[in-house]
Amino acid sequence: MPHPYTPHPMPPQAPPPGPFTRLRRRIGPIHTARRVFKPSRPDLVEDPFIARMQKIRTLVGLGAVVWVSVTYKITNSVQGVADDRFQQSWLSVLVLSVTLPVVVGVLTALTAPAARRDLLRRAAKSFGAILALIAGVFVFPATMLTGFFEVKYETDPVMSVVTWVVTAFILVWVTPFIFWGIGLALIHVFRTADIHQTMPPLLAMTLVWEMALIDVFTGAYAGVPVPVRAVFMLGAPLSVTAVGLWELRRLRVRYGVTVRGVLVR
Repeated sequence: MPHPYTPHPMPPQAPPPGPFTRLRRRIGPIHTARRVFKPSRPDLVEDPFIARMQKIRTLVGLGAVVWVSVTYKITNSVQGVADDRFQQSWLSVLVLSVTLPVVVGVLTALTAPAARRDLLRRAAKSFGAILALIAGVFVFPATMLTGFFEVKYETDPVMSVVTWVVTAFILVWVTPFIFWGIGLALIHVFRTADIHQTMPPLLAMTLVWEMALIDVFTGAYAGVPVPVRAVFMLGAPLSVTAVGLWELRRLRVRYGVTVRGVLVR
């Protein structure tokens, strides 16, 4: 007698990844950047809404910079806008690289003595991300200062092949690693969530006000009318601060994660 109910078909299974896909996931520049710059502590609170707000904030900030640059002709081309954004992002990375050790030092002094070793162990991942990004960027001036690409090094076919391999590696691996790494480093604030979940919004708010002060002292956006320049220069700090405070409140209300927990007292 046939069964009265027909069994539900099993969903199709995705084929196993091929060797090239497995290799790309293991050593590819994008996947490597994700492993280096994204936090990975096991008890990490992953809130999709917080992640979405961070991306929206980043896109709005980028759109505002492009609009001001084009409207008031601060740069003469799309490439100029891109160069300005890269330079500003890299400056943010450098400022954050200086700010983070100071913050960790203060936290280490204020944290309970029994928890200081654990704090420094978790902070090591953030410092490792900083060193990885700086080392990646240093590849470019290192090759220029050593004259690696000059003709004098291509003395035989072997050196010609070595030069070609190094050039291909820089273009195919180092360059995307740097660009992807800068974006992830700013979004995840050098994976400081590994130190504590409240560190990224706190450091993001600190960084954006530091960048605003740098813009004031360097006379950024000199060709923009004063009222527009004031709104633009204060808009980023105020919006990032608002998002950061909202993120801290959401972490406290929904997940019980508070700023006081950083000190582990």
